[in-house]
Amino acid sequence: MKKSILALFVLILIATGANAQFSEMIKKSEVHGSFEFDGAYYLPDDAMGITDSMINGRNFAFNGFGNIIYTLGKFSAGLRYEAYLPPIAGFDAKLEGQGIPYLWAKYTSEKFTFTVGNFYEQFGMGLTFRTYEEWSLGYDNSMNGARITYEPVKGLIMKAVYGSQRFYWAKWKPNSRGIVKGFDAELDFNQVFKSMENSKVRLIIGGSAVSKYQSDLDPIYKLPRNVSNLGGRFSLGIGNFNIASEYAWKVNDPSAINKYIYKDGDAFIFTLSYSTKGFGFFGMFKRLDNMSYKSDRTVISNALDINFLPPNTEIHSYMLTAIYPYATQPNGEIGFQLQINYKIPRKSKLGGKYGMGISVNYSQVNNIDRQQVNDTTPVSDLKWESGTLGWTSPFFKFGKPVFWQDMNIEINKKFSKKFKAIFKYMYQTYDIAVLQGHPGEPTIYANIALVDMTYKFNSKNALRWEAQGFWSQQDKGSWLALLLEYTISPHWFFAFSNQYNYGNPVAKDQIHYYNLSFGYTRRTSRIALTYGRQREGIVCVGGVCRQVPAANGFTVTITSSF
Repeated sequence: MKKSILALFVLILIATGANAQFSEMIKKSEVHGSFEFDGAYYLPDDAMGITDSMINGRNFAFNGFGNIIYTLGKFSAGLRYEAYLPPIAGFDAKLEGQGIPYLWAKYTSEKFTFTVGNFYEQFGMGLTFRTYEEWSLGYDNSMNGARITYEPVKGLIMKAVYGSQRFYWAKWKPNSRGIVKGFDAELDFNQVFKSMENSKVRLIIGGSAVSKYQSDLDPIYKLPRNVSNLGGRFSLGIGNFNIASEYAWKVNDPSAINKYIYKDGDAFIFTLSYSTKGFGFFGMFKRLDNMSYKSDRTVISNALDINFLPPNTEIHSYMLTAIYPYATQPNGEIGFQLQINYKIPRKSKLGGKYGMGISVNYSQVNNIDRQQVNDTTPVSDLKWESGTLGWTSPFFKFGKPVFWQDMNIEINKKFSKKFKAIFKYMYQTYDIAVLQGHPGEPTIYANIALVDMTYKFNSKNALRWEAQGFWSQQDKGSWLALLLEYTISPHWFFAFSNQYNYGNPVAKDQIHYYNLSFGYTRRTSRIALTYGRQREGIVCVGGVCRQVPAANGFTVTITSSF
């Protein structure tokens, strides 16, 4: 690997220095980068039942990365070094190790962009293709190969990708994870056609085709080696209204996720929004049916996803509203989300001097109406190639159970130049049996309320405090939470938080999950140190989740960029 990196930068020097003086090249060159260090030191905790604090035989865990990007005119190149020694608790143990998993070079001309090495890309909303990295989840499905982007005229963009995906530290080899190929085109009518340049109607259409190839080594089934995923989309804006939709259809893709059924898959998303001064509306409908699409059919973990299935639920960030986050169900879900934002005008009876913001959000996700196919169904003319089609499902029919239901209202009010507050109430239904894989456990019904207040003493000093309550009779019962945070801008912050599981039906598990932390920021660098307990649970970002174990100890995070 080191030899490859050295060879790459030698090529950079040769390519850029052949027709120019070396000193001029240095003057025109730019180098940027970013770093992050996340360390944890674990301690035993009798109250939490942690008698052995070691993770993979060690008390100390470390996640870290460093990005370096070099640019010279139309050329750029970069690399990312990563280390997990060992991974922090809750990250996949297969991440343990260190190296350079991300190395790339790019050249941009007037109409073309060429990328070789590792890259991230997305087609439309991601139903056919999306590669991305989410550090907080330990998730990275980057492509290693080549990408070409072509823009023959402004407003018409075509993309082609080819390569294999990252799978922790494993190198690609034949008969392992598959090869991914894809093409996407998008046309912006308002940019391409001069007659629509100043039109109140805005129209964008796009389409994509993606295919994965993976060898068939299965001793029982004859599996498709090429699996295609085709999608189309549009976005239409008329005045203050905007309508967007995307549909994707996937060829039958037997895998460990769907238990090797030969059913085609499809996904559909439709959104409608309206915005004007003081008022906004957003609505979304989503349906997924057998849409897991991985470059290795045997993998069931959060890895090697070729596409992305966006959630249609509100992403909550407060301590108790995020106890039970939603995880997208690729085998099948149907749901919708509605949100209304309204700004009560200033100097009105309700708005007062500064006005008041009100946001109401409702989301619901059900299982699709699944009619099981129990008979073995032939799927080709070959007598030995047979399997089940799994299920059938009417497209717009909601099934049972309700996986998720969330109704919340948020009020944002500024009382004076120094004092403001957020008030929120939420009612939640959560099918823990399906969403967290706890069969037999009852559905959770919870009422959640919180207040988030900030008082500014002056331009540099501010105190923020949160008080939260979570009331439920299922799973771990009811919670209370408190947060105090004092900031001295622009450098310091100090915080204390406590989550108290006072309603746990098991008396010894009625635990305080306390945390003390402080941090310092200078320009683009930041350090934060925390001591305390971490409750067991789920962390989700965009519908992708990881399990977090209970832990106690110190954590430190250092970030910097240049």
